[in-house]
Amino acid sequence: MRWALVKVALAVTAMVVVAFAVPLGLVVKELARDRAYSNAERQAATIGPVLAITTDRTQLERAVASAETGSGGRIGVHVPASGKNGRPAEIGSRRAPQADVAAAAKLGRASISPVAGGSSLLQPTAVAAGVAVVEVFVPDEALTRGVATSWLVLAGVGLALVIGSVAVADRLGTRMVRPAVRLAGAAHDLGKGRLGVRVLEDGPKELRSAASAFNAMADQVVQLLANERELAADLSHRLRTPLTVLRLNAASLGDSPAAEQTRSAVEQLEREVDQIIRTAREQKTQTQQAAAVAGCDAAEVIHERMAFWSALAEDEGRTVRIAGADRPVRLPVARPDLAAALDAMLGNVFRHTPEGTAFAVDVHNAEEAVIVLVSDAGPGIADPDAALRRGHSGGGDGSTGLGLDIVRRLAESTGGDVRIGRSVLGGTEVRVWLALDGGRAPRGGRRAHRLRRTLRTRRRRGARTGT
Repeated sequence: MRWALVKVALAVTAMVVVAFAVPLGLVVKELARDRAYSNAERQAATIGPVLAITTDRTQLERAVASAETGSGGRIGVHVPASGKNGRPAEIGSRRAPQADVAAAAKLGRASISPVAGGSSLLQPTAVAAGVAVVEVFVPDEALTRGVATSWLVLAGVGLALVIGSVAVADRLGTRMVRPAVRLAGAAHDLGKGRLGVRVLEDGPKELRSAASAFNAMADQVVQLLANERELAADLSHRLRTPLTVLRLNAASLGDSPAAEQTRSAVEQLEREVDQIIRTAREQKTQTQQAAAVAGCDAAEVIHERMAFWSALAEDEGRTVRIAGADRPVRLPVARPDLAAALDAMLGNVFRHTPEGTAFAVDVHNAEEAVIVLVSDAGPGIADPDAALRRGHSGGGDGSTGLGLDIVRRLAESTGGDVRIGRSVLGGTEVRVWLALDGGRAPRGGRRAHRLRRTLRTRRRRGARTGT
């Protein structure tokens, strides 16, 4: 997919560059040619007024020498013969064939005659004896001056556009392919029996949906395996009672060879049942560990616990708001641990704020962490630092009664932390930073400032709307 996007971008950009650069190059070449002939016409026009006044050779030679390129041998004047015995005069340099000069004089309009090393502009001018022709030589380098530089600039711009489009396409392809590669890798790992593998739900919408479906499927596989192993262990336990009866009956059969074979078979059967029970227990433990490693969906757990606490909030007349939990948010913590931490924070709201106090739960899914905020409109906590220290109490009873030690241990197990501050609702705000992939909670810097600003904006918007 990545290489396909690069090839498409390369082809499209190349066609655009060719479609614009080639016509522009031709236009530049034509402009250089027109500029050269315009300069030649301007130089010829400087000789015209002199011819209109006089055809004296000395005056004309002086006029030709004073022209812009006259001293370089590029201007010539062809004066017709005057009178019966007069002879035509040739002043300056002559390059054009006599036939072309005569044709220009006869037609009475400017023409171009190709000559060695360039071309000559033939400009006819009426004089007393007939029509004089001013010849201005235009070398080939004047016709192409600046064209090569312009073409190099156009080629450089076109090459830069092609390279830029390929780089952008490569970045977009990488962004699209990376989630797909992670999803494929996770599918291979799950097929090899690594039940704890899960996929980060990011990237385009379609890939996010695929990642969410994969995580749900993996959770279901873990649950089905746990149920199967529980059933195997339960069935094995149920076999113990009939096996015990068989063993007692076999003991009363006497000492015959048949009785010995029966007792041996019963013992072997008991050993096999014990082995099945031990294997089922070990696999059940592994399945539970894999489920814990795989983590849980924070949005699902928050909705579940808020549904539990909402009934009590309705009885006490409290306004409840949830934000940021409208899409799956995968966390590297076990589901029961996250539920216990949420219950501890929500329980504090009900225990330490008056009835009717509003509260809110906000979730922000950042690149390196997930932040859970529980805020209320109560009186707040006088000493936030003391509330986070286990065994400390402002009342002298040896306990804060807040249960935040559970929350702190959960956050620190991921590399995050817990902070208590003042919420936009006016009361307490408990901010739980749950780091992803073992990251650390940022203490400062541009990213942390931007993240805090986003959270404040979201909470203020929610406080205004009351939703």
